[in-house]
Amino acid sequence: MYRENSTVISAPPSVVWRLTTDVERWPSFMPTVQQLTRLEAGELRVGSTARVKQPGQTAAVWTVTRLTPTTEFTWETRRMGLRMIGRHLLAPEGDGTRNTVSIEVTGRGAGLFSAFFGGLIARVIQQENAAFARASTQTTPTP
Repeated sequence: MYRENSTVISAPPSVVWRLTTDVERWPSFMPTVQQLTRLEAGELRVGSTARVKQPGQTAAVWTVTRLTPTTEFTWETRRMGLRMIGRHLLAPEGDGTRNTVSIEVTGRGAGLFSAFFGGLIARVIQQENAAFARASTQTTPTP
């Protein structure tokens, strides 16, 4: 299963990137994240982990698998025998940023998971992208 949502945010990539990688701040502006705890100190990097609690779910540990400064942040978790990959892609577009949020679910039960939860997942990533857009326009750019 693969779901993606893309939008243009009226903020420079540096602002959107700062919000994207400041994952501990997500619960303050994102309704789809109730609690998020980094499991290591320091900057987000490949191998960093965080415990994420979302509404209606038990907490899951997500591990950063790819981090390309200002353009890509990817992390993944395993739940119920499924591998879930969350990706955030940023690209300059005009005076703003094209922000693409996606989730990919693979594994033996991915088809069944998609049948039951595909629509919900699509709504969740749309809500997350809208939350990034709102928070980005309320943040002051850094030079």
